[in-house]
Amino acid sequence: MARNSLKKIDSPHFKVAVEYATSIVEGKKVACEEKVLECQRFLNDLESDKWDVRQDQVDFVIGLIQGTIKHVQGQDIEGNDLPGSPLILQPWQIYVVVNLLGFFIPGTNMRRFVESLIFIPRKQGKTAFMAAFSWAMILLERKAGSKLYLLANSLKQTMEAFDFLRKNIEPSARKNKIRIRDNNAEHSISFDWKANGSGYLQALAADENRLDSLNCNLLILDELHSWKRAGAKKYSLMKNAQKAYRNKLLLGISTAGDIPNGFLAQRLEYCKKVLNGTVIDDSYFIFICKANQDEKGEIPDYTDPGILEMANPSVGVTVTLEELIKDAEQAMNDPQLRGEFFNKTLNVFTNSMKAYFDINEFIYSDNQYNWSIEELAKLPISWYGGADLSKMHDLTAGAIYGTYNFKGKEVDIVITQAFFPIVNATKKAEEDNIPVFGWKQDGWLTMSNTPTTSYDDIVNWFVLMKSKGFKIKKVGFDKKFGKEFFLKMKKAKFRIVDQPQYFWRKSEGFRHIERKVKNAEFYYVGNESFEYCVQNVRAIEKTDDMIQYEKVDGDGSVNRIDVFDAGVFACCQMLEDTGISQAAKSWLGGG
Repeated sequence: MARNSLKKIDSPHFKVAVEYATSIVEGKKVACEEKVLECQRFLNDLESDKWDVRQDQVDFVIGLIQGTIKHVQGQDIEGNDLPGSPLILQPWQIYVVVNLLGFFIPGTNMRRFVESLIFIPRKQGKTAFMAAFSWAMILLERKAGSKLYLLANSLKQTMEAFDFLRKNIEPSARKNKIRIRDNNAEHSISFDWKANGSGYLQALAADENRLDSLNCNLLILDELHSWKRAGAKKYSLMKNAQKAYRNKLLLGISTAGDIPNGFLAQRLEYCKKVLNGTVIDDSYFIFICKANQDEKGEIPDYTDPGILEMANPSVGVTVTLEELIKDAEQAMNDPQLRGEFFNKTLNVFTNSMKAYFDINEFIYSDNQYNWSIEELAKLPISWYGGADLSKMHDLTAGAIYGTYNFKGKEVDIVITQAFFPIVNATKKAEEDNIPVFGWKQDGWLTMSNTPTTSYDDIVNWFVLMKSKGFKIKKVGFDKKFGKEFFLKMKKAKFRIVDQPQYFWRKSEGFRHIERKVKNAEFYYVGNESFEYCVQNVRAIEKTDDMIQYEKVDGDGSVNRIDVFDAGVFACCQMLEDTGISQAAKSWLGGG
């Protein structure tokens, strides 16, 4: 077992990995919160009886990389030319290899980790490392007929790694019976050494139509931040391509981006749950380098050398601290540079320029309160409802909205429920990357057992909320989008009023929610479907402080704002009923 296995470990690479992890856990080396958890996980695993710890594959891969792979371009931080010099792995890169190849399921030759995410900023030497590691893994697994695909969102990006390998292998390719194809039809490197094994590597664009026909044991997925709405489907296709192999590895590598609710951001949240123990996934290796953010999602001083070093593991090797500080100062003084700096140097997600809201403000406000649904039902609150129904078989939402005086603050509270027909759920989840099954598991979504939207399910939700003790005074709904629902709500003895979707009318609810969020007086019970929709809102400023909002344009898919919309409708009902809304009255011809 591991404790006995460790007695046989004399690899200098393990020593480097242990020193790297220990320095971070003990605070001698600055690191983000996620990195501390990762390194503690590694140190715990070394002492655990759960795994066999072996050095052979680690030593082979690192020895091959440092003994045969050379730089092909660039200069070091002192201005010396790098081409032709050996590629010497940095401590963080050795740490990654030790983790990926050093742990085995006891009594087998099966490696523990079959999936990985390496989340680091740009300019950290990841392309050369990724390419060299790919080639070493093909040689390591050659007896199994190794096959590896390098994928990125565009072929141009993938070719960065492929060209690095080609330039390293080409001089001795004929001697070693290695075949290189590099033309418009194919970019591949292959060999067949008969009894000594075979290997194949190909560079592909992740948007090609034939992804579902691939069969391989090794996958390197680059720049996952650019995998937009279809990312989850592509990722699943890639995992399915590896089912014929036991010793397989899917390695995702990326920087952050400006899609805070996209595939990579959701994957990162999953990784954080693994690290903090909320989710158990022993087969997933995680390496995260980013700047720490406060509870509002902000980085108070991003010119701080400690923050910059925390996010950039190759400081002093591929980039200097002085360069990073200069970039930080420019970003501070020039807002148009700030988003790119946050994404690519601090490695944190920012909102798309198209998105209106900063989701971190919503999360911060929500975190100030912790009432449960049961507790909210008992509070002396008058609730107002709203609904946004799909035309046929898409996301639908209901909401109730109220205000509660808490410690001198008028806190607005919205409780929402999403609905989705089960017949269309899998298709839409894959095509548009909507995590409907996760919402269902958490209780934020009702899966209608019908091919189209079930009005009965939505009516029943309002009935359920009333039975729990929520005093719902009235519900607003534009009846031209669902007269049947309108009549069913009346039959269920709700006071339902026609609420046409005029932008000037919705604008008041929108502005009211926006103001409450900025004052940290808004609570949405941590509902992830509400957060998802908030991040898809695009708004256009009109005259007289009015605002017209709509969904952000999709990237070959359809974004959703329905859950947020239902909350706005409910808020409008509250404002009108309590006399807060004056603008609406004037628009309607009132005093």
